[in-house]
Amino acid sequence: MKQSFVIVGLGRFGGSICRTLVESGQEVLAIDSSEDRVNEYMNIATHAVVANAQDEMTLRSLGIRNFDHVIIAIGEDIQASILVTLMVKEMGVPNILAKAQNEYHARVLEKIGADRVVHPERDMGYRIAHNLVSRNILDYLELSDEFSLAEVIVTNKKFYGKTLQELDFRQRFGLNVVAIRRGNQEPIVAPQAEEIVQQNDHLVVIGRDEDVDYLDEKMNR
Repeated sequence: MKQSFVIVGLGRFGGSICRTLVESGQEVLAIDSSEDRVNEYMNIATHAVVANAQDEMTLRSLGIRNFDHVIIAIGEDIQASILVTLMVKEMGVPNILAKAQNEYHARVLEKIGADRVVHPERDMGYRIAHNLVSRNILDYLELSDEFSLAEVIVTNKKFYGKTLQELDFRQRFGLNVVAIRRGNQEPIVAPQAEEIVQQNDHLVVIGRDEDVDYLDEKMNR
């Protein structure tokens, strides 16, 4: 379903979101104080505007309250990020996502009403670190302080040729298998209990961080 988005800040993070949303057919209003950045996205976003997002009258004149989502992707200026988040919240936007520079920034954003706070640099660091130290975890996405989504390659012979029911991931590892990627085939989403696990299958699992690490250890044995 087509939705409407406002992106405030067209740095690498905001710009990447803008391109992806437009490619998926969404309506996107892009805002930045830099004319050069706005010119870069003039032919990409549905609308691109040079504006000072810290000015409440400017935001109101752009009809921010009529959009489904506002993404506050302001870079290093934490004060501006907080101010814009607060103003957008007071305007009644139903969904606000804000980029945080650190944990203290994140706490403030949550307290003033951001519906979701993301830490792109930190999250990418986690993903790279897990890929460096593990032979089995191919990808890693932190969902919260305790839970993660991970893609684990099956390299332990004890898993080969057994069904998900026999392996009982939920009981043995505290994890749920939400998808299986097998070679160049289409991913098996929400696999049935009778699905047989094969060598080099990629299991997409969700659960606590320590449980993901435990499964990774088992794959190395």
